[in-house]
Amino acid sequence: MSRVSVYIIAYNEAEKVRATVESALWADEVIVVDSWSTDGTAEIAASLGARVVQVAFTGFGDLRNHALDACTHPWIFSLDADERCTPEVAAEIRAITQQPDAADAPQAYWVPRRNFFMGRWIRHSGWYPNFRQPQLFRQGALRYDAQPVHEGWVLNTTRPLGTLHNAIWQFPFKDMGELLHKANRYSTLGAQKIAHKKISMGGALVHGVWAFVKHYVFKAGFLDGWPGFVIALGNFEGTFYRYLKAYEIQQGARWDAPSDSPPAA
Repeated sequence: MSRVSVYIIAYNEAEKVRATVESALWADEVIVVDSWSTDGTAEIAASLGARVVQVAFTGFGDLRNHALDACTHPWIFSLDADERCTPEVAAEIRAITQQPDAADAPQAYWVPRRNFFMGRWIRHSGWYPNFRQPQLFRQGALRYDAQPVHEGWVLNTTRPLGTLHNAIWQFPFKDMGELLHKANRYSTLGAQKIAHKKISMGGALVHGVWAFVKHYVFKAGFLDGWPGFVIALGNFEGTFYRYLKAYEIQQGARWDAPSDSPPAA
């Protein structure tokens, strides 16, 4: 039977990391890749038997590649600190990794995610089934690019991707404060990815409005009630501020100090 490594990336996730690590203890090793948390995240993970690896944060792509390098087993399963591996997914992974390596068998698999938000399981809004990257793959079959956020991935195999039947759980935000904090952080990182594009204030607004319409209308967020509206509004804000921050980067010193005196009162 092929052994499985689970890696978990975390930073100041003391309230979530225990449940995440416990959900992965079926694996042959659990590695928590931390970026020098100050809230006891690393200590909690280590107390549960996880191996903690400290990596200075320069971007999520680089962080995940360090996580891959720390894994020692033939199969790798990726979890974030706000995700939980269900027993059904664990059993499905074990069944896959026990199979002989047939010539046409996938080397990497999508894993659906079911999201819990504002007291309910989200069924629409682009949040179910929700995929980020292939989360189960053979060692060497996948690497990440160097993007700071929403990192891409490179598949190092010509075999087709598979998809698990069962879903893991995700608890993305404990409250609105965490939602706003993540939106601010991710929009700052995301602005670096698009700062090379031609951006205007009007364009930032158009991108934001489209993000709202896409999630609320075309991805049926309206069927999720108020949580669906909040998700769509959050996508508007995150997208608008990502483009606005990129525009700010382009403006540079022109926004930092005036070139003339203020108008008379």
